[in-house]
Amino acid sequence: MTITLHQTILAGCIAAFISGCSDNNGAVASVSADLPPSGGGDLSLQKKHAPDAPEGATAFTVETLADGLVNPWSISFFPDGTILVTERPGRIRAIRNGVMEAQPIAGTPEVFSEGQGGLFDILPHPDYEENNIIFLSYAYGSNAANHLRIARATFNGEAVSDLKVIYDATPPKAAAYHFGGRLVWGPDDKLYFTIGEGSRYKEKAQDMATSYGAVIRLNEDGSIPDDNPDFGEGSLPELYSKGHRNPQGLAYDGARGILWEHEHGAMGGDEINIIKPGANYGWPIATYGIDYNGARITPFTEYEGTTQPFKYWTPSIAPSGLAVYRGDLFQDWGGDLLVGAMGRTALHRIIMDGDKEIGEERYLIGERIRDVRIGPDGAIYVTTEDHGGAPTGKLLRLTPQ
Repeated sequence: MTITLHQTILAGCIAAFISGCSDNNGAVASVSADLPPSGGGDLSLQKKHAPDAPEGATAFTVETLADGLVNPWSISFFPDGTILVTERPGRIRAIRNGVMEAQPIAGTPEVFSEGQGGLFDILPHPDYEENNIIFLSYAYGSNAANHLRIARATFNGEAVSDLKVIYDATPPKAAAYHFGGRLVWGPDDKLYFTIGEGSRYKEKAQDMATSYGAVIRLNEDGSIPDDNPDFGEGSLPELYSKGHRNPQGLAYDGARGILWEHEHGAMGGDEINIIKPGANYGWPIATYGIDYNGARITPFTEYEGTTQPFKYWTPSIAPSGLAVYRGDLFQDWGGDLLVGAMGRTALHRIIMDGDKEIGEERYLIGERIRDVRIGPDGAIYVTTEDHGGAPTGKLLRLTPQ
């Protein structure tokens, strides 16, 4: 599938409106005349603020499995009952029999732990019981040149070893922001992961020769599948989708056959997307948010050739962590989406009827939720964190009262 998306016209208009909005003056009027007439949408939606979702009625029993964590980023479950939690500064912590071990797991890779960078996700291989293989995502490099890195390694239950780098996002950037970093295993035995657009490099989300603002699809050894979509001449063959901002949620929904993704907008415009091969999700050509200084990033909420979100939030909730509930404990929640929120702090439940959203509720209001997962026991597991990196993060297990 070849994506042209009016590439010749877009190259000029992207440069025009990005330069007009990234220098803190937001002078959209000066560039709007140069933009092609193929955009659209209701511009008022970029500033129209919806009310917060109501507090949910389900009562939780909340069990603290670990505390004193520093920016706990990801939760992963292993066949022997071990739970691993990554801490963004570069540690992996093990919880066994409901108790966190005093010493971190040995053998973790060197990470770039600045700004939003650090150790992100950890994902066991589907055949972990036979091969002990895991995958890690983390920031690597320096302030002058850093990128998201994906590595494959062995975990024997006590230490990480045999680390092999299988992917580096390209090109390196001089900004410690918007790394993405979520990993998921697809039903096609392929590895999918998210990469952010580096914040100040937002126009690169539309540059198909870079991995900025993308979902990437690889074989487990890091090679590129032959059936990846084609984004046009000069594009990277590992691209699966483009036009994302900072995607920090990714979950495969086997019952629906959907790869769900969510991403941070700027001031508003957070999105949940249904990821399709070869699709372009619009950032920064089309968005429902505005810049942090109040300037318009783009005069479009829709643009020809780009895909609209399944759902968006204005104002922003700063989503991180995404799970599809499948389990027996929350009997009325089957198929609902669970989203952590770090800005308007809460755990959000997106109530689904088939493939449609029919409502939204908030739980744990006041908690900054970084990750949310469904455990093998059907319980909901979340990590909470302090924005400033204080050692106050927790791993919580949620069950119905």
